[in-house]
Amino acid sequence: MVDDYIQTQMPWLRRLFIRAPSIEDDVHAGPSDSESGQLQIRHLAVTMGDTAAQNHAGIPAGTDLTAERNLLRAMIDQLPDYLFVKDLDHRFVIVNQAVARIHGCSHPSELIGKTDFDLHPNAVASEFLAVEQAIIKSGIPSIDMEEEVTDAVTGVRKWLSTSKLALHNDKMEIIGLVGISRDVTLRKNANRLRDGQTLVLEMIAMNSPLEDVLDRIVRLIEEQLEGVLGSILLLDSDGGHLKHGAAPSLPADYCRAIDGIAIGPQAGSCGTAAYRRESVVVTDIANEPLWIDYRELAELHGLRSCWSTPILSHQGDVLGTFAMYSGKVRMPGSLEMRLTKKIVRIAAIAIERKRAEDQISFMAHHDALTGLPNRILLKDRLTQAMLRTGRHNPWVSVVFVDLDNFKTVNDRLGHTAGDALLKIVASRMVNCVRPIDAVVRLGGDEFVILLVDLAASPDAISVILHKLMAAITEPIAIEGHEFNITCSMGVATFPQDGSDAETLLKNADAAMYQAKNGGRDSFQFFTPEMNTKAHERFAMQDAIRNGIARSEFYLDYQPQVDLRSGRIFAVEALVRWRHPVLGILSPAQFISLAEETGLIVPLGDWVLNEACRQNKAWQDAGLAQLSVSVNVSARQFQEKDWPSRVIRALEENGLDAEYLELELTESLLMRNVDQAIATMKELQVLGVHFAIDDFGTGYSSLSALKSLPVSRLKIDQSFVRNLAHDEDDRSIISAVISLGQRLNMLVIAEGVETEDQLEFLRANGCDEAQGYHFSRPIEPEAMADLLKLR
Repeated sequence: MVDDYIQTQMPWLRRLFIRAPSIEDDVHAGPSDSESGQLQIRHLAVTMGDTAAQNHAGIPAGTDLTAERNLLRAMIDQLPDYLFVKDLDHRFVIVNQAVARIHGCSHPSELIGKTDFDLHPNAVASEFLAVEQAIIKSGIPSIDMEEEVTDAVTGVRKWLSTSKLALHNDKMEIIGLVGISRDVTLRKNANRLRDGQTLVLEMIAMNSPLEDVLDRIVRLIEEQLEGVLGSILLLDSDGGHLKHGAAPSLPADYCRAIDGIAIGPQAGSCGTAAYRRESVVVTDIANEPLWIDYRELAELHGLRSCWSTPILSHQGDVLGTFAMYSGKVRMPGSLEMRLTKKIVRIAAIAIERKRAEDQISFMAHHDALTGLPNRILLKDRLTQAMLRTGRHNPWVSVVFVDLDNFKTVNDRLGHTAGDALLKIVASRMVNCVRPIDAVVRLGGDEFVILLVDLAASPDAISVILHKLMAAITEPIAIEGHEFNITCSMGVATFPQDGSDAETLLKNADAAMYQAKNGGRDSFQFFTPEMNTKAHERFAMQDAIRNGIARSEFYLDYQPQVDLRSGRIFAVEALVRWRHPVLGILSPAQFISLAEETGLIVPLGDWVLNEACRQNKAWQDAGLAQLSVSVNVSARQFQEKDWPSRVIRALEENGLDAEYLELELTESLLMRNVDQAIATMKELQVLGVHFAIDDFGTGYSSLSALKSLPVSRLKIDQSFVRNLAHDEDDRSIISAVISLGQRLNMLVIAEGVETEDQLEFLRANGCDEAQGYHFSRPIEPEAMADLLKLR
């Protein structure tokens, strides 16, 4: 490589080396073929016109040099690379100005005759000597060897890429050594910076601890710059202070003193940079007003200047600050500013990644709405508490909490109001327990409270439970409405009520259901009898699932009658369960459990398909065409693909959409009116009809009601039942009939059992009715016979 360099970049030097053995003829008479290598080196020095070299070679002063030789001397001195020639004793005989400068000399002549031992520490000089001796001995050059040296003038460490090769005469005898070095500090630093950045990004990708990543970032900067100490401070959780992040080279006492520094307009370089959201450069701390509160601290640790830059997220939020300190009063250079831009970007990536991981971990273990621990974290904390209990013998109790009638809040004001209420209740419960306890949200309106290190007494638990109930029942105002929420609580205690977390939670749940069944607004301690009831409930749940698979459910149908013509125009499909052990079960005995467990979805699908199939079968048998009315649960209606399920049921059974009516409750529709309208219109376009079931028992908005694509209002039977004795019910029914007709809806009353009820309805203009007065729910065959008679 050196030969190429000489050939292409310094051909004059090549010519110089080629003719070196014959320079004697141009200077003075003397030996030629027998001349020693040292004499030939002296001739080279003469040719280069270096007076000191001539003196070192023993050549008389005043030797005449040509203009060409003076030009050659000038040219090598202007080279930015370091060029030198050494004799066989490893003494410098030719050096250019660059070599002189790096060794602190004003003129190359000051180095002539010296060796590396005169210029470098013995260890460094010995390494140079070993390499050069090997080259002279073997004749094999050393190409692009990287060496780290210290600039004698600036004290800055530099990296040189050095090539050294033996210098031959025309007889190929080695007469010395020539070397060329190039300053590759910038390239070396750039490579180290790139490698360092890659390492930092790998650490981020491998989820290395944030403190290790930040430490590596700061060290990366310090490796690039001389006399600079780096520091990263992180924004604290309160958003008003900066906490220690990384500062591997700053004094530990200084780091401790500024840990937690407040962000403000005069809070040193870092606190001010975070406050202003822009870089703050302080060249002289001792005379800077921003440092008035920290000036003595900086002076104590020899810090004279500080340049701080805020670390910003991709959204522009302050994450922390990056600062560089110097022991000198000075401005940052362009290199330092460029590196700062790189570093703050990488630091921002690391900090944001850590924040995202923390957020994901928090979300995995906490409830998104209330911020309370969730079921996963509950089991971990409960297990740990039980282990501690085994050693110290205090009680650990699990309290299941279920809010009573919470559904009414959602029905009246929607889920947003319900969420607000849940957050208020959660906050109240947290304020009622100790820091060592835990309040957990399982979902919906269900919570669990973990009480630890309690005295082994039910009375101690009762005190806490009464406190919780009193706090929860305090009035809650939301959107101008005031609610008085109560709760039902069940308690299970380790070790007497369960030896593991799952058992304790199950038993506390059973106790809570006992409290709810006992009238609500109370608490109940677990007893073995409750466990039996819980097992029965789980058994019923399995039985429903198996009943669907085994076709144990069937439909009865109740006719709906037009009060003007007396004609049966529709039937309502009502599900029944032929239980293999318990016999025939009415919906009241299993529908609520099916709703709670989600089994209502497959059960509802079966009901819909069977009702469509049966209606089509009646039509195919030549009976009068009529509509079949099917009840839809809230869980069904919330399924994203529910409209497509309805369409599939119609298509698979060949029933025209106009002969299907779907009954929805008021409360279901009011949960999300816009979504309800969109879903209903999707089916209404096909011809499906809709009715509002149990009208009057919920809380409808009249403005929403008139927007719903509903063709029929169904008066709940609770109002019909007491028509003969209750003036209020009669008023309500009259108002509903009037309202429905003004909204261009038909009004049907259910639960009609007496002639008096029927007469009242007719007198008030009710359109339709159903009930025992006309027919009980009957099997399909009986309904077919009834339709034939009509």
